[in-house]
Amino acid sequence: MPDDKNVTGADVVAFLRQLRRHIPGPIILFLDGAAPHRAKVVQEYVDQQPQLQIESLPAYAPELNPDEGVWSYTKYGRMPNWAPTDTTTLRQRLTAELERLRHLPDILKAFMRQTKLPLRL
Repeated sequence: MPDDKNVTGADVVAFLRQLRRHIPGPIILFLDGAAPHRAKVVQEYVDQQPQLQIESLPAYAPELNPDEGVWSYTKYGRMPNWAPTDTTTLRQRLTAELERLRHLPDILKAFMRQTKLPLRL
């Protein structure tokens, strides 16, 4: 997405379609209360996908959102005191850091455990 664009419901659906192409089996997706996640177009798409299960996180509860661990770890653990010169450089570094995390399942599980959500990992 461009740097100056907010995510919309249509963007969420496009992401979910891409996700389904890469993960054909059942998916449990945790969504917070952000407006794009609650968009009608998202609900319509999810209703048509029996192998896609949505679990809603409470609104305004960042302590229950594992994504907060990802951003905190990346921002403060991997990129502290780093000041990019432009948004392109920021995007490249952030993408590299998230790609690195993708290959660290123990750390990703830790972000889930930190939330205290009742999940089996």
